[in-house]
Amino acid sequence: MTLAITKDSIDLGIVVRDIDAALGFYRDTLGLPFEAELDMPGGMKMYRLLAGSTVVKLLTLAQAPEASPAPGGIQGATGYRYWTITISNLDEAIEAAKAGGRNVPLGPVEVRPGIRIAMIEDPEGNWVELLETS
Repeated sequence: MTLAITKDSIDLGIVVRDIDAALGFYRDTLGLPFEAELDMPGGMKMYRLLAGSTVVKLLTLAQAPEASPAPGGIQGATGYRYWTITISNLDEAIEAAKAGGRNVPLGPVEVRPGIRIAMIEDPEGNWVELLETS
């Protein structure tokens, strides 16, 4: 079987402990447009932001899980370790992240001709790759 994909992007769900810190990072520091706040079953809330046609879903649970993401970014563990947003203002985004108190564990670095990246850590310890092409 092959998936019959109907959207040109995927949506991403991120469970967070501190919604204020998460919104401060994704909405305020990165500038992702806020779309909606929704009540979900089981006391969960979803905060929807847009990254192009991708929906970034920040989820809060009635009871925060005990487990946290494995630290160390790409080298820290297997599984989902980062996701990428392609932008045209990498240096400006890095400065905004640093001004917002965010850790920038990598970059900016040219990974191949015409492609520069940086990794920024969100308040939960997840990594977001910002990628710029020239």
